Amino acid sequence: MRPHPATTLLLLMLAGCGVVPGSQPAERGVRQAGSPAVSATRPEARQCHAQLGQSGSRFAPLPDKFYGAGCSTVNSVRLEGLGGDRGEFAVTNLGAVACPLANSFADWARYGVDRAARQILGSPLQKIETMGSYSCRNVAGTARRSAHSRGEAIDVAAFVLADGRRISVLSDWNASPREREFLRVIHKSACKRFGTVLGPDYNRAHHDHFHLEYGKGSYCR
Repeated sequence: MRPHPATTLLLLMLAGCGVVPGSQPAERGVRQAGSPAVSATRPEARQCHAQLGQSGSRFAPLPDKFYGAGCSTVNSVRLEGLGGDRGEFAVTNLGAVACPLANSFADWARYGVDRAARQILGSPLQKIETMGSYSCRNVAGTARRSAHSRGEAIDVAAFVLADGRRISVLSDWNASPREREFLRVIHKSACKRFGTVLGPDYNRAHHDHFHLEYGKGSYCR
């Protein structure tokens, strides 16, 4: 069957604009090859992706998913690298991260962690090791869903410097003066960028990591 003349005309017009039906234009800062399709094209998502791309971060948008039991990942991305003043930082063990949280995390890595590492420890940041982001679970000891159940929290365990040193929350929170200062400085800087920041001084459950949570307000312990 020959296509209707109106259909043929529409396809020719789209081709002339460089648009293929069913496709999406590439977003700056986004790795397209092998990335899953983005399920939403809301303006707030596009704006968030643009901001994240401008930070120099490499990332792939992820489709919205609803897992049931109050757990979901909406407007989330997979971070593959964070932009810095002098190069890129690696980040490990991250799954889906809410895009607004990813932007806060990228800014903290660049302006908080890397600059503190160079000033206090004399070596730039190379990698941030995390314990993950999304996890369908409750806040410990409660029936309330954790921010992790929405991909709106990241647990950070350690920092690897360009000179090979590894500074961990577990080993260095109460270690030598420079490591102690570095961890406390970046903990304090995190409190300016995230809604909730929890560390070893909060409770035993956070003795080995920083909990960084997106949201309004400022709860810092």
